[in-house]
Amino acid sequence: MSEPAPTPRPAIVTVDDDPSVSRSIARDLRREYGDQHRIIRGESGEQVLEALRELKLRGEQVAVILADYRMPRMNGIEFLEQAMDIFPFARRVLLTAYADTDAAIQAINLVDVDHYLLKPWDPPEEKLYPVLGKLLEEWKAAAHAPVPETKVVGHRWSARSFEVRDFLARNRVPYRWYPSTEPEGERLLSAAGRDQDQPDEAIPLVVTPGGETLFAPSDAELAARVGLTTDPAQDFYDVVVVGGGPAGLGAAVYAASEGLRTVLVERTATGGQAGTSARIENYLGFPDGISGEQLAERARRQAVKFGAELVSARDVSGVEISGPARIVRFVDGGRIEAHTAILATGVSYRQLDAPGAEALTGRGVFYGAALTEAMSCAEQDVYVVGGANSAGQAALHFARRSASVTMLVRGPSLRASMSSYLIDQIEATPNISVRPCTTVAEAHGTDHLEGLTLLDATTGEKEQVSTQWLFIFIGAEPRTDWLHESVLRDEHGFVFAGPDLLTEGERPAGWPLDRDPYHLETSVPGVFVAGDVRADSVKRVASAVGEGAMAVMLVHRYLERL
Repeated sequence: MSEPAPTPRPAIVTVDDDPSVSRSIARDLRREYGDQHRIIRGESGEQVLEALRELKLRGEQVAVILADYRMPRMNGIEFLEQAMDIFPFARRVLLTAYADTDAAIQAINLVDVDHYLLKPWDPPEEKLYPVLGKLLEEWKAAAHAPVPETKVVGHRWSARSFEVRDFLARNRVPYRWYPSTEPEGERLLSAAGRDQDQPDEAIPLVVTPGGETLFAPSDAELAARVGLTTDPAQDFYDVVVVGGGPAGLGAAVYAASEGLRTVLVERTATGGQAGTSARIENYLGFPDGISGEQLAERARRQAVKFGAELVSARDVSGVEISGPARIVRFVDGGRIEAHTAILATGVSYRQLDAPGAEALTGRGVFYGAALTEAMSCAEQDVYVVGGANSAGQAALHFARRSASVTMLVRGPSLRASMSSYLIDQIEATPNISVRPCTTVAEAHGTDHLEGLTLLDATTGEKEQVSTQWLFIFIGAEPRTDWLHESVLRDEHGFVFAGPDLLTEGERPAGWPLDRDPYHLETSVPGVFVAGDVRADSVKRVASAVGEGAMAVMLVHRYLERL
């Protein structure tokens, strides 16, 4: 394992337009403090402000700033006023001549200068080091620790800001969130050359640990900049797994552990829908339960340990046959070739068919648990649409912090669609209420969700409620539009496989082999399907993992006959 990068030394920054003075003070500072601090010098306020912005974006610290008062274009006071907007906790020193004592007093009043030094300060041991030593001690005692994570600056109700945060969180990329209306968010936007009044151009702003700035980046651009792998390392594999949910991860673990050259392609984050579950309590081997995120991360690490490659933020657009190869194409024009493919793209939540919901998605209306928003729901009234296990797990999770959680269920009760252990927990949680036979008729709000109109199907009555939080867990739509006509699917888009492809014992039209399709094999030989995306599959994490493992066994059988 590689050693972590050393933490940069806090900087002491000095600016003086006289080159000889600038070199002199830098020399004195380096001699006394160079072992513990970076010494950065410049000869104009503009030059040093640019350096400060770069330090800010890289997440580095500035302990002390020393500025000469008499500089052209921008004097020391004007410089320090702007410098304190970038590093408000740095100690500030004004370098003055004896005749500039009034200016020094003015600086103390205007920009909260911590000290002023008369030039020359010879000998530095008596006139410079004692002053700076005290200021450095004060700074260390009150210093704010640097933030090594990726930084995200955005609006609270910006849909893309939510999507970026969700992408980073689900890919387990450490990040720090800064609302653009708060001081540190404003400082980061300013350092990047933007301001919060330019939302279309600047929001969200992402600053990588290396100080690179990205404005409203796409998922692919974001993934490439924060260290995720976005390109396959090889030209050809034994098996390409499309989708990183439980089925895809199970397939990748078993394929790689058995020596197959394996690559897994995921468009968003490993774990799929299961990865957003707050707690899974009925998965074999975890009697105390485990979060979907933890389960997905363990499976991801296991797959990588066995040698599987993980390619992130790449959306697939088709699968083709080219002789013995199976080609998986990407939306951006790229491709991966392999002997076989396993389709494990899972399902997505069905969109809420209610006026106003689409426009407010990501701004109070969320699909799935959206765990990045859980803390913001503290002491708030939350509404959850859905009556299956995922909705129940989310309701229990939000109930820990929220004032109330209301579950809106289309059917007469939860019994038909939810595991009994979850129903028991929901009934025992006092701030969760269940409203059966109730749907969302309309979502209201301008820049964010402000309320809902609820429809009681038994009485036909409508009711308006105030809320800023709606989480939706309804239905399951397969992510298979990209397959077009290449693979046989049912009327809902789920992929047929194995015996389901046979009609009165006859193989599907165009089937080229003298055998029936294997159990999880699609209408394209060598292309298999596993998990929720398969027609008539059992929508459970354990069954998805099992199908992923079974698909690998069938891949071996297929490869043996090549």
